[in-house]
Amino acid sequence: MAQNAAVKVEQEPTDIFRKLEELQAQFSGIKAEIESIKNQAAEDKLSMIVFSGDLDKILASFIIATGATAMGMDVVMFFTFWGPPVLRDKQKGAGGKDLMGKMFGTMLPKGVDGVKLSKMNMGGMGTSMMKSLMKKKNVASLEQMIEMAGELGVRIFVCEMSMDLMGFKHEEMIDYPNLSYCGVAKFLEEAQNSKVQLFI
Repeated sequence: MAQNAAVKVEQEPTDIFRKLEELQAQFSGIKAEIESIKNQAAEDKLSMIVFSGDLDKILASFIIATGATAMGMDVVMFFTFWGPPVLRDKQKGAGGKDLMGKMFGTMLPKGVDGVKLSKMNMGGMGTSMMKSLMKKKNVASLEQMIEMAGELGVRIFVCEMSMDLMGFKHEEMIDYPNLSYCGVAKFLEEAQNSKVQLFI
């Protein structure tokens, strides 16, 4: 009996240590799951693809972007395809372009002054009327919206593929404090945990 009791006493601490190790392993697993959930949780961020080069859509993009920033959100705008021409500086030029690059440069708008309405443009008359109406109603112009976005910290990414495809150069783009060039992978990295994602 005494021998059996001694064996039992020796086994009990071993069982306790084993259970503690199991609990510690479970706790570590739960902690890892919580960290994983935290990493996957949506951030207070707006990620926007700016695909259009139309005045009304670009204006809406910057209104949404500046509004979101004013609400404390981190905002990223990814300009691709018809979006980048809007960011060209009409005072700047770039040499060394091939024939296709020169053609795109001529056909596409050079900066905000060249963009037109997506509807009711009426040969440019509708765009002029809209700009006049915006001024009359004290609505910020596209130039002012872009400047405001820069001051508020809105980050702009310009698609390198679109730039290469259309023959645009970095040196002909506007001076904007938070502008950089990247591929789609970088934008997706920014967008994957964003609370809001838009395509305009």
